[in-house]
Amino acid sequence: MYTQALDTLGAEAASLGEGALEQRFLARVDAEEKIEPKDWMPARYRNTLIRQISQHAHSEIVGMLPEGNWITRAPTLKRKAILIAKVQDEGGHGAYLYSAAETLGVSRDQLIDQLLSGKAKYSSIFNYPTPTWADVGAIGWLVDGAAIMNQIPLCRCSYGPYARGMVRVCREESFHQRQGYDLMLHLARGTPEQKRMAQEALNRWWWPALMMFGPSDANSTHSGDSQRWKIKRFSNDELRQKFVDFTVPQAKFLDLSVPDPLLRWDEAKQMHTFGPIDWNEFDQVLKGNGPCNVERLAARRHAHAEGQWVRDAASAYAEKQRQRAITQAA
Repeated sequence: MYTQALDTLGAEAASLGEGALEQRFLARVDAEEKIEPKDWMPARYRNTLIRQISQHAHSEIVGMLPEGNWITRAPTLKRKAILIAKVQDEGGHGAYLYSAAETLGVSRDQLIDQLLSGKAKYSSIFNYPTPTWADVGAIGWLVDGAAIMNQIPLCRCSYGPYARGMVRVCREESFHQRQGYDLMLHLARGTPEQKRMAQEALNRWWWPALMMFGPSDANSTHSGDSQRWKIKRFSNDELRQKFVDFTVPQAKFLDLSVPDPLLRWDEAKQMHTFGPIDWNEFDQVLKGNGPCNVERLAARRHAHAEGQWVRDAASAYAEKQRQRAITQAA
């Protein structure tokens, strides 16, 4: 495990000052070299990565809940199988990301404790309810679509374990986005009631999906350092604009209306302009006052408690194997 052998200084680094080390680090980042777990890195870079990767991991795990709620109620066996596969993928993504965070010297237990205590954040989008089957489609189309827009550049992140983990995550998220759009397409071309259900789901998820990219660049706390260190390649507003430009034509193909009366195509700029985002709502959800904040954390705490016997059994088995190895070596 990387966390057992982190080399944050090393013989060569010990002879250099902090300023020289950081200059060498920045030169490597600028040269598009990957920073690996044993390489020297600034504490701020390490802490930024821990914060971002852990929030990403928490989001994948909590993100299983809104759709997992619909597994037993999926309308067909095919849709049930697709949804089970998708929710399973999200759990796997969380595991990959926790592993990547562990290479930075933080334990998985610490990260999970931070989530369960409410100290750590996860994506605000998962604090919204899924009242109809169409919400499953809207999440796949819009939420996973926004995730792909945000995550594909992370495949070129300067930190090696995160970048490599994101390659598989993005491939699977592409499947999630396609299944969501396929579901919306079937609803939009179905009965009037099904189309209405699809439209209402789009109305519910459009603005929260735009908030997924984070605060506007003017109010983003961490974007500057993240872009300088090439953890992020694009700003929040750039990614949000790409998402809008990519998604609006898809909505038109579905014959659904984006719930923004100010949405326009700007011919001169070759992009869509759109109305103001309600950042007060975003702030309230982040503070724990969203529609499902309490419910989501309660579900995770319950699942963690229910799984204690599995962790205890695994630890007991590992200790038994260790003792057996010692006996055999004696």
